[in-house]
Amino acid sequence: MNEEILINVTPQETRIALVQLGAVQELHIERTLSRGRVGNVYLGKVVRVLPGMQSAFIDIGLERAAFLHVADIWQPRQDHHSANAPQSPIEKIIFEGQTLMVQVIKDPIGTKGARLSTQISIAGRNLVYLPQEPHIGVSQKIGNEAEREAMRARLIAVLPPDEKGGYIVRTMAEDASGEELAGDVAYLRKTWATIAAQATRLPPASVLYADLDLAQRVLRDFVTEQTSKIQVDSRETFVKLGGFAREFTPAVAPLLHHYTGERPLFDLYNVETEIQKALSRRVDLKSGGYLMIDQTEAMTTIDVNTGGYVGARNFDETIFKTNLEASHMIARQLRLRNLGGIIIIDFIDMENAEHRTTVLGELTKSLARDRTRVTVSGFSQLGLVEMTRKRTRESLSHVLCEACPTCSGKGQIKTPRTLCYEILREVLRESRQFNPREFRVVASQAVIDLFLEEESQHLAMLSDFIGKPVSLRVESNVAQEQYDIVLM
Repeated sequence: MNEEILINVTPQETRIALVQLGAVQELHIERTLSRGRVGNVYLGKVVRVLPGMQSAFIDIGLERAAFLHVADIWQPRQDHHSANAPQSPIEKIIFEGQTLMVQVIKDPIGTKGARLSTQISIAGRNLVYLPQEPHIGVSQKIGNEAEREAMRARLIAVLPPDEKGGYIVRTMAEDASGEELAGDVAYLRKTWATIAAQATRLPPASVLYADLDLAQRVLRDFVTEQTSKIQVDSRETFVKLGGFAREFTPAVAPLLHHYTGERPLFDLYNVETEIQKALSRRVDLKSGGYLMIDQTEAMTTIDVNTGGYVGARNFDETIFKTNLEASHMIARQLRLRNLGGIIIIDFIDMENAEHRTTVLGELTKSLARDRTRVTVSGFSQLGLVEMTRKRTRESLSHVLCEACPTCSGKGQIKTPRTLCYEILREVLRESRQFNPREFRVVASQAVIDLFLEEESQHLAMLSDFIGKPVSLRVESNVAQEQYDIVLM
């Protein structure tokens, strides 16, 4: 299945779209102002050591000095008992004015500076390189112990004889070939050699290594054998990616193309339209059915409906066809919206066991294309499909949207009639505490209109009951749920 990668670059953000069979499958967005520093390697200078806190402040060239705790200081292992040995006090390990190579492990938050570690790790596509630690580890999420040992042996087989560092095999390397592992090793060793060389010639508070930006991570993490073209609409980024590809991922370099068309790249492939659709609750299916996707703090629920689809044969066949189409669309929407955590799918009820098996099989097959780890538990006793998808980053809606100020994120607001009755109760409550000449209700146009028409009798009855006039005033700039009762 051929796929294209589209890279749209502006000064404020970089956007990546993965397109397969003419449809957008994934979207990735990185904004310049919110790009973090986690993973960056600096040549820092110790400006203060605090024995009482067993920590130190390090100048790495940021606005605030960064923080280094003794537990984050790497020390070489002397023997197999050293893991249980007591940690040396920080004042015996580092001193003020000392130059240290450090890596950011936590971004600055509020008034706190970045948190640092002296153990350097460099992430590749399949491996994480630990240049100071001669150890090979394998992600616990890869199969069983036998499979992890086999993976460890495959990695050792491609390591160069002079290798002194260590590696951690990432989860995504589970199906990686020996050539892919060898390519990762070469890339990571080359990166570390560049960092080590810069550390000998640059002054303190210099950046030795900045973790790859989104466009570069695309070349490292996203390109597969199915990738036929990578289009970039920025000349500067195209040149930068070309240099990066020739040095670190030579096989990818021929796929890069500079897009120079008059129409914006994302418009040409209808990506902008897909982004708008991905922010909607409702997703229409070609058959006439539709999905309703609701994202909450704890989980995401997806409801499948037949909508206007009536089918050609019988009702069971209609349900089956709708569920089949929905299974492909659900897999695509999970990737497109980057929905993670617990996901509950409510397919239309199918009495035919063979139909349920086929639908579940199609869902699993479609999810197999997802680069994020997915686990499908099958149909529950209630007829719901339960699954999980690993959270790798914020969902698309969390990146692009915020809670509605009108409904406060509820997705619905009180009706004008509900608000009328709420206001009547509030006026009655205040009439028992205060004795003004008049009560004035200030509310939205819809609420005032209802008071003047259908609810006018109730308003008059309240005015007679409390013995005070109740006047009305429209405030056009307020939300429907907002109102005020002014004592005149």
